Amino acid sequence: MIKLIKPYISFEEVESEFRDVFESGWFTKGKYVEAFREEIKKYTGAKYSFLATSATTALSACLRVLDVKAGDEVIVSDFSFPATANVVEDVGAVSVFVDVDKTTFNMLPDDLVRKITKKTKAVIFVDALGNPSGIHRIKEICNKYNIPLIEDAACAIGSSERSVKCGNIADLTCFSFHPRKLLTTGEGGAITTNSERMAQILDIKLNHGSVFEGGKFDFVDFGYNYRLPELQSIMGLKQLKKLDGIVENRNLIRNEYINLLSPLGFRAQAVADDVVYNVQSMVFLVPEGIDRDHLIIELKKNGVETTLGTYCMSNGTYFRKKYNNVQQTSLFLERNTLTLPCYEGLDVKPIVEAIRKVLNA
Repeated sequence: MIKLIKPYISFEEVESEFRDVFESGWFTKGKYVEAFREEIKKYTGAKYSFLATSATTALSACLRVLDVKAGDEVIVSDFSFPATANVVEDVGAVSVFVDVDKTTFNMLPDDLVRKITKKTKAVIFVDALGNPSGIHRIKEICNKYNIPLIEDAACAIGSSERSVKCGNIADLTCFSFHPRKLLTTGEGGAITTNSERMAQILDIKLNHGSVFEGGKFDFVDFGYNYRLPELQSIMGLKQLKKLDGIVENRNLIRNEYINLLSPLGFRAQAVADDVVYNVQSMVFLVPEGIDRDHLIIELKKNGVETTLGTYCMSNGTYFRKKYNNVQQTSLFLERNTLTLPCYEGLDVKPIVEAIRKVLNA
């Protein structure tokens, strides 16, 4: 089976540092955690960075930083994994779904403006599948209406727009280090911000609501243990050092896919001219008239692992029953996008041949 992705890390790369941790017995809040935090700051250009157990817990912490409460509205880009809206529901706020562009798969500025109200407490922009195209335009709108912008950059480590790295654009940015991501720590995530005030709140919230003063902890707020351990931080450090090379390689694979699949009617996710795209997921719109789900099943029979692009959150049973406001372009993309394998050393040609075989092309 040709898998969707393979991790860019081996045991040999981390073995000596893992041994160091085991010999020291210092498994959490140690030097590797601090080193990983520092390197994320340097890489993204953000002033502050924090590690978390996942992008989901990172997003949840960001909503707490912004004091989002029951009855508040949070506007979210609809084409995303449901975690983006789940955190909104968790604090009792209202998820307001914004439809997306049919080519970039990202939040539509005009639809965002239409859905801003006096109750809007935050906007969550999703870099769909790692693509940040349009985020600066969304930031301009948020600035105009004085609304904080959270970037769900779960997929976007290594991407940038207007020569600014993801992590250094929004008021708060959240990354994921899940195994499907370019940089994986097994599970894990990170938050970046340029706001000193937000950083101070995060520092407390992510450590059980505590501050360390006079040789002891004082719990000045309620908080959480969302900390990433030392071993996972070592994994992150190793991959972050080679991330730009990974991104460059994935773009070469993307170009080869486009050259071979465009003549068959497959259309790749569009990327703005001023964007560096990390190609987190190699996603195509399937040709008109093709049953995407059938294609996935048949490709698996031919030894190729594929999946849908991602989800129309507003069409999930929970959100559809609660809000009855399905976003139509997002729904179209959920039903007609296909994610293909992409990793170092991949031979694209057998995958394309398998597609040709299934389509009889």
